[in-house]
Amino acid sequence: MSQPEMHQPSTAGSPALATKAQRTRALIFATLGFTVTFWAWSLISPLGPHFVEENLTDDSALLVAVPVLVGSVGRIVVGALTDRLGGRLMMSFIAFITVIPVLFVGFIGQYNYATLIVGGFFLGVAGTSFAVGVPYVNRWFPKESRGSAIGVYGMGMGGTAIAAFTTVPLYNIWPQLPFVVAAVVLVVYALLAFTMMRNPPDWQPVRQSLFTTLGQTLSVKLTWQAAYLYALAFGGYVAFSVYLPTYLNNDYDLEPADASLRMAGFVIVAVITRPLGGILADRLGAVKTLGVAYSLVAICAIALSFHPLEFIVYTSEFIAMSAGFGLASGATFALIAQRSDPARVGSITGFVGAAGGLGGFVPPLLLGAMWSATNDYSLGLLLLAGFTVIALLITLWIGANPPTTVAVDHHDSAAAAPGAGSSAERAGTDSDPTGSGISDDDKETRS
Repeated sequence: MSQPEMHQPSTAGSPALATKAQRTRALIFATLGFTVTFWAWSLISPLGPHFVEENLTDDSALLVAVPVLVGSVGRIVVGALTDRLGGRLMMSFIAFITVIPVLFVGFIGQYNYATLIVGGFFLGVAGTSFAVGVPYVNRWFPKESRGSAIGVYGMGMGGTAIAAFTTVPLYNIWPQLPFVVAAVVLVVYALLAFTMMRNPPDWQPVRQSLFTTLGQTLSVKLTWQAAYLYALAFGGYVAFSVYLPTYLNNDYDLEPADASLRMAGFVIVAVITRPLGGILADRLGAVKTLGVAYSLVAICAIALSFHPLEFIVYTSEFIAMSAGFGLASGATFALIAQRSDPARVGSITGFVGAAGGLGGFVPPLLLGAMWSATNDYSLGLLLLAGFTVIALLITLWIGANPPTTVAVDHHDSAAAAPGAGSSAERAGTDSDPTGSGISDDDKETRS
C-alpha cells in the first residue's frame, strides 16, 4: 500500500540543544495555561449546592457534567490542531476565548437553569487546553525526562483547587466576583503567553489533513489502551473533584463551604501526586507505577462502599484514592511519551484526554441517579472498583507485551554526534537491529 504522508520533524533544533532556561520557561507557561483554564472550567462545580438551594435544579450533576463533556470531546480536535498550529497559538487562544463564557455565566447564566447549561457548554472549551500542553511539553524535553515534565505540567489541574477554595468566598462577597477575577487572569495570561511563549525549536506543523491524522491515530493500539487507563484515572479524579461537594453534602450532611474545602483537599493530593507518577514512571517504569496506582484506587473504592462514618476513616480513604488517581494520571502520559512517535503525541493526547474527560462525565450523572433512587452511593463505588480492576488487567497486559522497538525519537538523534554512543544507541534498540526506531504501534499506521 502507499505510505501516508507523515510529519517528519526537523532535526535542526533538538530539545537536546535547547537550554535549560528555555525548557523551564516553556514548562512554566504551559502549566500556568493549564491551571488558569482549568480554574475557569471548574467555576460551576463549587456553586452546585447553592444552585440546588436556590431551586434552580433538584440535582447539580448535569450542571457540573456539561463542561466536562464538551471539554473532553473538544480535546480530540484541539490535540490534532496543536500538531498543526503549535502550542503557543493554541494555548493563548483557548485562554482568551474562555473569557466569553466565564463572563456570560457570571452576569447572565447563573440565574436560570437553561442559561447555566448553555454557559457550561461553552465553558467546556477551557477543558480542551490539556490536549495543547502535553504535546507542547513533550517536544521540549528529551525522552528520558518527558514523564517527569508532563507530570509537572499535569499539576495545572490544581486550577480545580483554586476554584474550590475561592469561588464560594468570592461569590459571598459579590455573585459576579469569582467570574470577573477568573476572566481578568485569563486575559492577562493569554497576552503574556502569546508574547512570551515559543514553540519547540524542532517543531514543524503537520501538513496532512486533519481527518487523515485522526484516522491514523485511531489505528494505533496504544491510543485505545491509554484511553481506557486515563478514562479511569483522570475520569475518576474529575468525577470526584466536581461531584464530591454534592456527595459529602448528601451522604455526610456537610455544609457546602465545608464540602468544597474537602474537595479542594482531594484535588491538592491528586495534583501533588500526578508529577510523582511521571517521575516514578521515568525511573521505575510506567507499568509498575500504574499497577500500584490502580490497586490503591480499587482498595479505597471498596472500603468507601461500606460507608464509614468516622471522619478520619473516610477522609483517609478519599485522600488515598486521590493519590491513586494522581499517580495513574501522570504515569499514563509517561507511557504515551515512552511508546509513541513524538510527531503523533498531540493527536494521541487528544483522544486519550477526551477519554479522561468523558470518564469524568458519566460518574456524576450515575451517582446523582443512584442517590435519587436509593439515597446510597455504595453501588457506584463498587462499579468504580470493578472498572479499576479492568484497568489493572490492561496494565498487566501492556507490561507482558512490550513493543519490539521504541518510537523514533528525532530529538535525541539530532543531538547524537556521528558514531557516538553504543551500537545499540546507533541502531535504535537491541530488538531493532535495522535501526528504524519505529514501534509496532506506529508500524500499524504506515502500511
